[in-house]
Amino acid sequence: MLRVEDDIYVDVDRETAFEYMDVPEHQAEISPSLSAVETVETLPTGGKRATYTYRMGGVPLDGEVKAVAYDPPERIVFEMTGGIDGTIEWTFSPEGDGVRVGYAAEYDLPIPVLDRLAAPFVRKYNERELATTLRNLKTRLEV
Repeated sequence: MLRVEDDIYVDVDRETAFEYMDVPEHQAEISPSLSAVETVETLPTGGKRATYTYRMGGVPLDGEVKAVAYDPPERIVFEMTGGIDGTIEWTFSPEGDGVRVGYAAEYDLPIPVLDRLAAPFVRKYNERELATTLRNLKTRLEV
């Protein structure tokens, strides 16, 4: 199981950050390797279910995310199934005049993509992807 996590301060109110990330298609706008996201439905809890395509090392991994915990404007936890199985948690904590946006993901990758020799590369790749995603979120929201 691979785990990556990071956070970033964004100079907008918590509700604005939460509302932006509550639209699954926005993930593809800020995540470099996420090439397609489409909302399938809004769940009775208010969370979303969506399909995605994530490219890792040129290999497309298709799957679905479903909000399994939805607590506006504090956090969203998605369960991932398909090409990547695991969870993603977005958190939104007030800080000063803005918000600290946190991201933590824990997931298994398909065996052909991840073996013992590739594990360090995959970890670094995903850490860079996450850092870029958070910087892109900050840039998009602080306009």
